[in-house]
Amino acid sequence: MDKIKKLRNFIKEKPYLIWYVKDLDNLSKESIVETVLNYGDFNDVQKMIAILGVNEVAKIFKQQTKNNKRCNYSSKTKNYFQLYFQKYA
Repeated sequence: MDKIKKLRNFIKEKPYLIWYVKDLDNLSKESIVETVLNYGDFNDVQKMIAILGVNEVAKIFKQQTKNNKRCNYSSKTKNYFQLYFQKYA
């Protein structure tokens, strides 16, 4: 099973994280990463990293936070994961 299928299956097990989406089968990995980093707990983040790899999650996060005009992360979340990926990716 490829990474995106595993990631979609993972998010289907946690519908409370992405309550605002009806069609979970077509979510992009970028949407799932953003949702898990914003609303998931530490275990959710670790499971997602186990599926995608820390470098891929870090790359997606950096792309999402590079443009400050449209960033959906709170300042605390953004700061935490900048430090986290700086150390582990």
